[in-house]
Amino acid sequence: MAPSLSKGNSGIAELGGGYKQPLIALQGSDFVANGHRVLSDVPPNVVATPSPVTPDGCFVGFDADEGKSRHVVSVGKLKGIRFMSIFRFKVWWTTHWVGDNGRDLENETQMVILDKSDSGRPYVLLLPIVEGPFRSSLQPGEDDSVDLCVESGSTKVSGGSYRSSLYMHAGDDPYSLVKEAMRVVRVHLGTFKLLEEKTPPGIVDKFGWCTWDAFYLKVHPQGVWEGVQGLVDGGCPPGLVLIDDGWQSIRHDDDPVTDQEGMNRTAAGEQMPCRLIKFQENYKFRDYMSPKSSGPTALTKGMGAFVRDLKDEFKSVDYVYVWHALCGYWGGLRPKVPCLPESNVIAPKLSPGLKLTMEDLAVDKIVNNGVGLVPPEKVDQLYEGLHSHLESVGIDGVKVDVIHLLEMLCEEYGGRVELAKAYYKALTDSIKKHFKGNGVIASMEHCNDFMLLGTEAIALGRVGDDFWCTDPSGDPNGTFWLQGCHMVHCAYNSLWMGNFIHPDWDMFQSTHPCAEFHAASRAISGGPIYVSDAVGKHNFQLLKSLVLPDGSILRCQYYALPTRGCLFEDPLHDGNTMLKIWNLNKFTGVLGAFNCQGGGWCREARRNKCASQFSHAVTSVASPKDIEWTNGNSSTPISIEGVQLFAMYMFRTKKLVLSKPSQNIEISLDPFDFELITVSPVTTLPGKSVQFAPIGLVNMLNSGGAIESLAFDDEENSVRIGVKGTGEMRAFASEKPRSCRINGEEVAFGYDECMVIIQVPWPNSSNPSLIEYLF
Repeated sequence: MAPSLSKGNSGIAELGGGYKQPLIALQGSDFVANGHRVLSDVPPNVVATPSPVTPDGCFVGFDADEGKSRHVVSVGKLKGIRFMSIFRFKVWWTTHWVGDNGRDLENETQMVILDKSDSGRPYVLLLPIVEGPFRSSLQPGEDDSVDLCVESGSTKVSGGSYRSSLYMHAGDDPYSLVKEAMRVVRVHLGTFKLLEEKTPPGIVDKFGWCTWDAFYLKVHPQGVWEGVQGLVDGGCPPGLVLIDDGWQSIRHDDDPVTDQEGMNRTAAGEQMPCRLIKFQENYKFRDYMSPKSSGPTALTKGMGAFVRDLKDEFKSVDYVYVWHALCGYWGGLRPKVPCLPESNVIAPKLSPGLKLTMEDLAVDKIVNNGVGLVPPEKVDQLYEGLHSHLESVGIDGVKVDVIHLLEMLCEEYGGRVELAKAYYKALTDSIKKHFKGNGVIASMEHCNDFMLLGTEAIALGRVGDDFWCTDPSGDPNGTFWLQGCHMVHCAYNSLWMGNFIHPDWDMFQSTHPCAEFHAASRAISGGPIYVSDAVGKHNFQLLKSLVLPDGSILRCQYYALPTRGCLFEDPLHDGNTMLKIWNLNKFTGVLGAFNCQGGGWCREARRNKCASQFSHAVTSVASPKDIEWTNGNSSTPISIEGVQLFAMYMFRTKKLVLSKPSQNIEISLDPFDFELITVSPVTTLPGKSVQFAPIGLVNMLNSGGAIESLAFDDEENSVRIGVKGTGEMRAFASEKPRSCRINGEEVAFGYDECMVIIQVPWPNSSNPSLIEYLF
């Protein structure tokens, strides 16, 4: 059952770490955390109010000399304290940034964590939020000031006094710090629900195929059918089919409305000025004729017939999703079109912060051509019209893209917060009515407006920029360094966004030069796994390390996050730091190590750039303590109390290392190479003093994810493991078993370098196989 979050709930009231006095407070002109200064020279107009539900946090505001629609004020100076942050490098997307002083911050920063010190200074979170019709972000100020930018987005909405535009929270654990702060803000605002209160859609446990890179705008039913057929024939049947952009009825403003809606627009970016002209699918899907239907009442034509035939033919396909933009299409709705709600073309206006983000084709197209915006009081008609039709033709959910657009269109609609509230409420109501409350993937949504106002029901969202097969700017090296950027976006953004939405690391292509690099990260991300392969172009050997014969995947129990050792480092262009991420399965931990060095955000150029001077081999260490055993899913904790030994199995080298809890093993990786390490607590069977630790199916990238159950029988000196999947099952055992069984039948097994090796056949069902080890 989802937790109850309220001011009266003891779980919230007792979030603090046992400090009798407020852990963080404004004392004179300093913000002080546990007696240590974190921000100095705080201006006298800044006001701090202790949180009513925890001694570990305070809300921060200020009084201005005059009412305005946009204020930029200092909340103090940051000098010589290491920080990590999340900022918007594009209008739609955020990423990780580090520094030591206020001047090192970037504009449009959504979250900052200050590092702790050995002398007792705790971690401190700075979280800009919304207050009334205003939304906040952080940015660099003069002389190392941390500036708070508070803006409504409309010159008609002004204010001059604020008390909770920023929330500050302190604690001794960086992961629980963010979680606890989000719970406080959840109670304070009451405008969203935390991920722990929601259930992600079922697509997170299915292998998926997306049509985008396969067809782009030329997607058509025959191609979708052939794409699914190819994956099924290759032994990797998809459970999700995502029909991306290209299915809708769209037109440019100067195009006549005909039966050939938008199909002369197939070049990159040419669709972005287009507007929606009807809710129904375009002629490609509308003209689909079912070869199977007969009879006067049978569904013989259109999207409904296609979806039905697809699911009937391919039994693995449980979900068919389609793409649409938040405003209906990239350019919104075409005004004065029959059967569509009222809309007006609005000229987008970029805020000063957005003008400093990376140049983006989508932004340029939208700004140049405007957006056909449905007024907020009628936006429910947009989603009802679109989603009711999609539900009627068998669509199970939607990918809602181009989400962070409203802030550019809000001048006449009460500002960005009020416009967002209206749109997100209508979207939420429609999702609840038509798609079981959670049938949605959020995309291009990386901003605190969406997280704080749009996630009452939405429980799954993209946490990284698009998977770019090549660099759209033309850098041939981008085929490689952009893949490292993608990893870093997803890993660090999840520390923030994972409190609101389940992280989705996006699709990739199984034939890309860095496909294995991507596959390894997706395998342990904890999110959905889907590819955008061209029809008939697949690396099935790689895909079968992700996908089981029934179309399911071995998903982790939590979502992947950076390890403590690289939280405050730069894994893209310092030439030294290896990106390490951790996650938890039911009975094992998993650690992923990735060499992402070689390019990323460039402050001077205001865009992502190659940094080839840092692209070289990197060496780091890995340890069982890199796994945050107590910071994962609270409903399925892994107890390591009293564990003195761990079995660490490396996927690439197929080596097993026994490690004490704080012992390190060295890892060296070439550029864009990786290693996955399954970390399994060792248990001693008391009867024979046999040490044992399950590893999992080592042919699968997330080996430990195959272990569904684990039971030790002390009297019989045996171990029983429920295993999902097929392939080579390995387990550490200090002695060779006398026999092994699968589902009660004795089987042959190998014993090599203290590993028991058993070949597990596919049981012709999705039920686990029961493996017994008898000593």
